[in-house]
Amino acid sequence: RSHPTSRSFSPAAYPRPASMGLPGVGFIGLGNMGLPMARNLLKAGRRLVVHDLNPAVAAPLTAAGATFASSPAEVASAVTGEGGAVFTMLHSGAAVREVYTGADGLLSACKPQTLLVDCSTVEPATAREMSSAAAAHGCDFLDAPVSGGAPGAASASLTFMVGSDSDAAFAAATPFFTQMGKPPVRCGSVGAGLAVKLANNLALSLQMLATAEAFSLGKAQGVDPHVLAQVMNVSTARCWSSDTYNPVPGILEGVPAARDYEGGFATSLMLKDLRLALDAAAAVGAPTPSAEHARRLYRLSAERGFASRDFGSIYAFLEAARGEPDSISVALAEAWAEEAATAAGESFDSGAFGEEVVAAVAETTAPATATTVKIGQDGKVVAPSA
Repeated sequence: RSHPTSRSFSPAAYPRPASMGLPGVGFIGLGNMGLPMARNLLKAGRRLVVHDLNPAVAAPLTAAGATFASSPAEVASAVTGEGGAVFTMLHSGAAVREVYTGADGLLSACKPQTLLVDCSTVEPATAREMSSAAAAHGCDFLDAPVSGGAPGAASASLTFMVGSDSDAAFAAATPFFTQMGKPPVRCGSVGAGLAVKLANNLALSLQMLATAEAFSLGKAQGVDPHVLAQVMNVSTARCWSSDTYNPVPGILEGVPAARDYEGGFATSLMLKDLRLALDAAAAVGAPTPSAEHARRLYRLSAERGFASRDFGSIYAFLEAARGEPDSISVALAEAWAEEAATAAGESFDSGAFGEEVVAAVAETTAPATATTVKIGQDGKVVAPSA
């Protein structure tokens, strides 16, 4: 569909790839997501040029026929121009800006009429900034974050959420998207794809946390996790975190939980996405109390050794606390107090705060015995009674 901000480009400027002689494509950022995405472009017959700060990770691609470039500028020189495209999958907005606008960045060597597609999950403002920079070089920039995780990247079944200011550029990018995933979803102008992705990952963080808590509760009551999964996956609790990416070891094969949570989507990255989502919510005044609570839990999980593990390791974090749930509740209360003190411009002394804890926040199996934690210092912030 058309957008009021669309620039006028002739579709002829982006010839539709033929089955033979497909335009070259560059890919920068070969992590858990980028590597399999790039591999699928290579499998589709694309001439592929890749770059990563760690050249060793490109070995599987170069062995299959891809070319390694020493810098983003070298990628741009090799594949850009009419019909060409460069995809990026990076870990932060700062990394995106460096790859696109740095001294050896893409735009230092990018030819006009090139498609520049960033699949990173970063601030929507970063996408709009890169779009303006690309336009000054006669190129189109699209933000196209993905959903589907490492399994979706490997199986070419990712969902692309795309922000584009140009109908023609979106149409030209679609053949690339469909070689790595499902038909893309046009979310609006540049930045809209990221807005949708942040909302999606906010929901995903809560979904995984609820799934992990449910399985931990079932196990504590003696329920076979396989039986619980069988029921949940055909009942009202059915969700991706249970039927496709279950966090309990032994339920599914080929997911991070089956390999001690290695690979996949790191807890640290989920924390980053939650921060971005909460920052976006604060900017527009959208209430997100559950997500704020989830962020504290994932932060605790990261601090207790799960930062580099897949975010489904929140289940292992909960299991490690079995028998002493108050330890999590008190830690959450302390995190809440520290945030409140920081927001008020005050220093926070965890030792002094500990002396103020009068009981655990956690509700026990007998609600009437639940007690309260005093959250603020000097009586400024007090948690509601349990």
